[in-house]
Amino acid sequence: MQPIISADELLEALQTGNILLVDATSGPAGRAAYQREHISGAVYVDLEHDLSKIGDPAKGGRHPLPEPARFSGLLSGIGLTEERRVVVYDRASGTNAAARFWWMMRAAGHCAVQVLDGGFGTAKAKGLPMAAGIEGEHKGSGYSFDVWQLPTVDIEDVTSYTKRPEETLIIDVREEARYAGQREPIDLVAGHIPTAVNIPLANNLQEDGLFKSPDELRKLYGPFFDQKQSSAIAVHCGSGVSACHTLLALDYAGFDIPALYVGSWSEWSRNDKPIATGNRG
Repeated sequence: MQPIISADELLEALQTGNILLVDATSGPAGRAAYQREHISGAVYVDLEHDLSKIGDPAKGGRHPLPEPARFSGLLSGIGLTEERRVVVYDRASGTNAAARFWWMMRAAGHCAVQVLDGGFGTAKAKGLPMAAGIEGEHKGSGYSFDVWQLPTVDIEDVTSYTKRPEETLIIDVREEARYAGQREPIDLVAGHIPTAVNIPLANNLQEDGLFKSPDELRKLYGPFFDQKQSSAIAVHCGSGVSACHTLLALDYAGFDIPALYVGSWSEWSRNDKPIATGNRG
């Protein structure tokens, strides 16, 4: 199963399959946007409360992962079973919480999960049925898992990577201005992790906001993966959310999924670690 599904494919699949739709629109207005209008049948998950364990950003970043037991409870509460296919979307072409939810599902061991290409806007333009209000399944399906099954790295791992650039690769998916240290709208300090290369996540998308083809993505990332083993590559962003968009793109292109640095820049920049500026990669 491809990790990305088009609106046309979803429309057809909804007529024949047992699909759990998930709206992962994030931000202060996310829940209000869902209640105002969403794809019919979709349940809502919240980045801050459902997909993160918010605490001290210096110890895990702004969006650290919740414990597996807590995420298991969420999945059970929305009616997930091992056999059920999941499609998740947001209102930002998967660059926010939809890709994070996809990564968490894969890390939970659930492979039948896809991100809707183009998100809510494309679904509406294609005529998928819409609904308002709150929908939810609270059947207590008993879905559970014990450990995250996709690779992650912590701040000490990344520190080690910076000392072995000939063997390792750190990919920073933030926009160029943040990477270069020209501005920082969210975290306390501008710049980037030393030795990291900048491949903004916007490069994963076409001008219309849809994902580039697997061939195009392979051409984009191939030179980096030809030089390094996926087990020696870490991907990060500001807080471990939008980095998942690049991990999604890499999976779509057929690469092994490299490690996610969940703490990302929000953790690194709060721990007196070396900070670089300027353009590189």
